[in-house]
Amino acid sequence: MIRIYLFLLLAVIIYFSFKALLRKPPEVIAQHIRTGALFALGGVFIFLGITGHLNGFFALIGVIFAFMLRLMPLILNHAPTLHKLWQKFSNDTTTSSSKRQNSHTTENMSTTEAYAVLGLKPNATNEEIISAHRKLVQKTHPDRGGSDYLTAKINLAKKILLKK
Repeated sequence: MIRIYLFLLLAVIIYFSFKALLRKPPEVIAQHIRTGALFALGGVFIFLGITGHLNGFFALIGVIFAFMLRLMPLILNHAPTLHKLWQKFSNDTTTSSSKRQNSHTTENMSTTEAYAVLGLKPNATNEEIISAHRKLVQKTHPDRGGSDYLTAKINLAKKILLKK
């Protein structure tokens, strides 16, 4: 009977904690979630130690370690791709702010500047614009080690010149 009361008390505490937490900014929520996860992990570890099931936990860690050793060649084969994904998702906030800044600085490109970016003379044909754009993008594309900024400038130059 006392277990039911303790469970209900825990449920009420969790409910009101989440209700209060939802009113806070996302950074504070993320910090509380990390802290709560660490406390929960510690609680599970202590519970397993008290009940005598800690040896099963260590066996699970051993199985995971052995599995990771078997997967290591596969992981190393895909390391460059995994690294690019990690950079993409870890730098998501900085790249989105830099893209916003780049869009503000490149929106005001003139047609003469667009011709200069593509390396063309004024009054070039649409085929020449497309050809120059294709050659430059192949050289400066981020997937080939180029720059996001340069590729955006080249794309904007093509867009401006093809609209006129």
